[in-house]
Amino acid sequence: MQIRQANHEFNFGSYPTFGHNIDPKQRAWIEVRGKALESNVRQLRSKLSKNCQFMAVVKADGYGHDAKVVSEYAIKGGASQLGVATLQEGLKLRSVGVKKPILILGNLYTKKDLIMSFKNDLMPTISSIRECLICNNVGKHFGLKFSLHLKIDTGMSRLGFEYNKFAQQFEKIKSFENISIEGLYSHLSSADELNSLDPKSITQLQRQKFQKLLKQINLDKNKRIKIHLANSAGMLLNKDFHFHMVRVGLSMYGYNPLAKIDKSLCLKPALFLKVKVAFIRIIDEGVSVSYGGKFVSSRKTKLAVLSIGYADGVPRSLSGKINAIHHNKLYPQVGSITMDQMMVDITGSDEIKVGSTMLLLGSEGDKTISPIDWARESNTIPWEILCSFKNRLPRVQVD
Repeated sequence: MQIRQANHEFNFGSYPTFGHNIDPKQRAWIEVRGKALESNVRQLRSKLSKNCQFMAVVKADGYGHDAKVVSEYAIKGGASQLGVATLQEGLKLRSVGVKKPILILGNLYTKKDLIMSFKNDLMPTISSIRECLICNNVGKHFGLKFSLHLKIDTGMSRLGFEYNKFAQQFEKIKSFENISIEGLYSHLSSADELNSLDPKSITQLQRQKFQKLLKQINLDKNKRIKIHLANSAGMLLNKDFHFHMVRVGLSMYGYNPLAKIDKSLCLKPALFLKVKVAFIRIIDEGVSVSYGGKFVSSRKTKLAVLSIGYADGVPRSLSGKINAIHHNKLYPQVGSITMDQMMVDITGSDEIKVGSTMLLLGSEGDKTISPIDWARESNTIPWEILCSFKNRLPRVQVD
């Protein structure tokens, strides 16, 4: 039996072939609003004294926003330094032409990595005499001084020199001729807690500890060394935490970690998570939806299948707990979030079609969905939500 193929006429010449870029908005994507970042930095910078510098923390690819874009707009807003977590993050910024001072907040401990840091004008965080000696030898080899920051542990029990031994070690470090101590800092563990203004809180005790140590090592003679302690929450607590520089992450991206304490800020979210409707189906009452059948329709239901899932960074633990926005209306997500898709109940909507765009994070009209909302529903923190979005979600700069 001969089977005749239907004769459909298609013009393939206008479609992208292998090697061409696919439309970043073809499936799901993150919109990054640089002007919002710039505005947030300006607003936060206005709370600092003229002599207090602003370090924009752009680690984890700028909290999932795109570190290059974030760096560009943070600098426009008044950031004078940048903070990253890894050597690779610092090298990437240098490769795209970022010239500002960059501090690596993570720990470099091999000679190879420290040489790479030195050659690319990246400042490492140093937490022990051992790394100081390596840096001094690197500087001596090249006949220059190796710029770095020293970190002290005042309560995180993570990186940093031991608090009780630092004063003695600092005297030895100052004798190294081929290092330049550009900064001295510690990190707050609980500044976003509601009791942080309490004199007996962990945050206040850390600050007092840090200040006591600064007096012991008599830094008045070393005014070139920048002292810094505050993260976003610490910066917003009060000026006692500001010193010579603050390291700002979350609030720069539009979220106030002290919103319950300080309501004066008008920060703008810089990240909008958008997704296309890939399919629409109608199911009868009593039909289960997605893996495990945990959601069963209680009526005839119209479902939109959205092209995004936990492989993109939307936590599966949010199944049945979030909404999507379309034309200023909220539509509930139903059933288990799957690896690449999720379902939304759009019953009653005639305007949502295959190819329509729905908003999962961001603002539209008077409706807003924030990473803080997602964090609350999944029993985590907004930092984790923002840093979870995977590389298969294109970042699209909209201004």
